Amino acid sequence: MSTTTSEARSPLPLLLRRGRSSTAVGTTSEERSPLSLLFRRRSSKDVRNITSVSSSLLPAFGTVIEDDNPSSKSFIVLPYDRRYRLWQLFLVILVGYSAWASLFELAFEKAAEGSLLTVDLVVDFFFAVDIILTFFVAYLDKSTYLIIDDHKLISKRYLKSVSFFMDVASTLPIQFIYKTITGNIGRGQAFGFLNLLRLWRLRRVSELFKRLEKDTNFNYFLIRVIKLLCVTIFWIHIAGCILFWIAYHYPNPVETWIGSQIEDFKERSVWLGYTYSMYWSIVTLTTVGYGDLHAVNTHEKTFNMFYMLFNIGLTAYIIGNMTNLVVHGALRTFTMRSAFNDILRYTSKNRLPDTMREQMLAHMQLKFKTAELKQEEVLQDLPKAIRSSINEHLFRSTIENAYLFKGFPEGLIVQLVSQIKAEYFPPKMEIILQNEIPTDFYILVSGGVEIIASKGVSEQVLAKLGPGDMAGEIGVVFNMPQPFTVRTRRLSQVIRIGHHQFKEMIQSDIDDAKIIITNFMTYLKGLNDELKKEIPFLRDLLADADADAQQTVQTEDTPQSNDEEIVTVSRDENENKEEEKRTEGVPKRVIIHGQPPNQDNNNNGDSNGRLIILPDSIQLLFDIAEKKLGKRGSTIVMADGAHVEQLDALRENDHLYIF
Repeated sequence: MSTTTSEARSPLPLLLRRGRSSTAVGTTSEERSPLSLLFRRRSSKDVRNITSVSSSLLPAFGTVIEDDNPSSKSFIVLPYDRRYRLWQLFLVILVGYSAWASLFELAFEKAAEGSLLTVDLVVDFFFAVDIILTFFVAYLDKSTYLIIDDHKLISKRYLKSVSFFMDVASTLPIQFIYKTITGNIGRGQAFGFLNLLRLWRLRRVSELFKRLEKDTNFNYFLIRVIKLLCVTIFWIHIAGCILFWIAYHYPNPVETWIGSQIEDFKERSVWLGYTYSMYWSIVTLTTVGYGDLHAVNTHEKTFNMFYMLFNIGLTAYIIGNMTNLVVHGALRTFTMRSAFNDILRYTSKNRLPDTMREQMLAHMQLKFKTAELKQEEVLQDLPKAIRSSINEHLFRSTIENAYLFKGFPEGLIVQLVSQIKAEYFPPKMEIILQNEIPTDFYILVSGGVEIIASKGVSEQVLAKLGPGDMAGEIGVVFNMPQPFTVRTRRLSQVIRIGHHQFKEMIQSDIDDAKIIITNFMTYLKGLNDELKKEIPFLRDLLADADADAQQTVQTEDTPQSNDEEIVTVSRDENENKEEEKRTEGVPKRVIIHGQPPNQDNNNNGDSNGRLIILPDSIQLLFDIAEKKLGKRGSTIVMADGAHVEQLDALRENDHLYIF
């Protein structure tokens, strides 16, 4: 008996072997878009951009969230509200001025008595407004990870925190209050040191940079560079102000770093002293050290030692961050070159042909070029609902236009889309090899492939496929080794559908499987003769399908009397019910032989048998056997010699001996 014939499988029974599912498969258009359900709890007025929501605003596992929206309560501000974020950004700008002015007014006392005092009052007013606003801002409960919007809880939490006392202390205009009470302008180092409390506001800058680093709307490299630049400039400002403060309060002004150059620096312009201070700080930080400005007294030398020690750590921090950013940008290139070198060493060591080496290098190069387009790498960490929605948006139309899924139910289309994988293949790359085990089939999204039949060392191109065509489905549906080699002609994007996933989905409903088989048989009939010759048993299968279709038409057109017997074999009432039930199900395919089993091996002309679709009665089976084998028999036995009396007892791919 032929191995090829016995391994051949009828597509319909294979797809329907598990029978009809107890539940129907179907979804509505709303179920196909589960992504919209993620945003039901908040309106678009509250969240304009999902990336702007802080990552800390996440509920704990198992937490039950009520349906009422916190933003619906009066006089409550959500921490991720767009208007509140703009307010915070405005305060960060004011923080930059406060950090600069507090140190500047400490070192240059004359500047604190001028116009800067008025600007300080205006800035303090805005921070006072923010203190009041904080009593109405909802907060995240660290124990339950829920937004707390109760006025009493918000006020109690803020009043008991350190932030409230520091905010009030850094906002109070102490110098203005002193002038209002005493009538004198507040002078002295005490007021300057109290103004340093404004540095508490710098925490807002740190929080801003943390949020911007996670915001995809901004370039991460640029944000990090700006952050490092701000840290460096602020440190230069601190060191310059401290050194000038030391020189300004030293008993002998001439014996200072700036007094040795400008003896009357105390009477000179404030901005002249600030310029000298910044110059010294920058030259020292960069370790240039021209020597024109240097420490003179012990106080200055002590500060210089600590300043240069700190500069070592700051320089290492800046260089380390910049190196990390640059290396991260070139990491993909380094990985690609390393992969290429590994391939070259492997092909050289194993003496692989040049064609294989070129294919390996082309595949690896395409992998890195299309890394940002790969479905699996991009979507692997996303929830299944989001992945399904993205696949549906990208590839639903491609699957619906594929011939195999014409008229397919909408629910199964959604299931199929959620399980597909998109891949790229470079030119001259084999997607499917001839005679390999069928594990997947493909739908072309773009590009083109060739259908090739290998005949020894020669190859014959049988057909060319383009976008929307399918490849590999013949081996999957027939459950047979792939009859052709499929090779790309140019850069191609394909959708890969798994063999087992496809069959498990189809086996859930007989009607859906019949749609698949109808489309598949229609496609097979339209194949060119060269392709049909390369597929075993295809001509017999198509001939049987045409004969069955013609017989069905003739039966419908020919009037029959009530007294005419359709089946000549007698049956009782139970057998009639079983026969009707079976004919409504799936047809079986069997292999018939024209001689007894013990003579099969001696007759080489009929050793392979004939593959047919099992008819509805034994009489019809005799008729088909006479047509196929050239002689009419009267006995049907199995390979073990058992006589066949009922067709219901037969199974798929049984061998029947009719003589």
